[in-house]
Amino acid sequence: MDVKELLEHHTAHYNEKWFILQDPISIPHQFERKEDIEIAGFLTATLSWGQRVTILKKANLLMEWMDHSPYDFITSAKESDHQRFNEFVYRTFNGIDCHYFISALREIYLHHSGLEELFTEGFKKESSIFSALVHFRSIFMSFSPMPRTGKHVANVLKGSSAKRLNMFLRWMVRNDGVVDFGLWNTIPASALMIPLDVHVGRVARDLGLLKRKQNDWKAVEELTHSLRLYSPDDPVKYDYALFGLGVYGDKY
Repeated sequence: MDVKELLEHHTAHYNEKWFILQDPISIPHQFERKEDIEIAGFLTATLSWGQRVTILKKANLLMEWMDHSPYDFITSAKESDHQRFNEFVYRTFNGIDCHYFISALREIYLHHSGLEELFTEGFKKESSIFSALVHFRSIFMSFSPMPRTGKHVANVLKGSSAKRLNMFLRWMVRNDGVVDFGLWNTIPASALMIPLDVHVGRVARDLGLLKRKQNDWKAVEELTHSLRLYSPDDPVKYDYALFGLGVYGDKY
């Protein structure tokens, strides 16, 4: 089995409904309204580093504290309702960060037409995910930012791989009819960049798809370029295969 056949085989294996239950994407799958899915997805992606069991537990807690209606909470909750987030802690993301993220999302939905519009504005500047991520961060961190909160929003201008934001964009843009939502048609799937983490990077290097040793933005560009040779219209679909092979330990 050559590399493309291997990737296609494992992509089909993991791109199934059973995968949702074990993955952070299960959190936004609890909702039907577009805005709820976006906000739940963005917050869950933000927390997506570490053990998945804990990620799911903490993301579900955020949804519970938002009364399982994230858009209504973001746009309508009173200041007193926000106090419940004082006690939130997940690794280095804590109550201070929750307050800023909630306030920033409120501004984005009330005054910037929402997350899709914000990312799309940036994408149109250079027709690239890089420009989308730069623009998003510049706006998101412009609402009386606190220095510590900034480290939770990837800065590709400093070489970050932006794994969690690229994963969020995969969720929103790809339309596979199973796992990813395909809510946004303003950014093409062909432009998406691979969500690069240690698992994806290790498998990609083993398969000869990535030579760069650091898991940074240059590595994201190199790996995505390699994957586009196999699937120009949807290179990030192989995220399933690379991540699954790395996490579940299947032979390749």
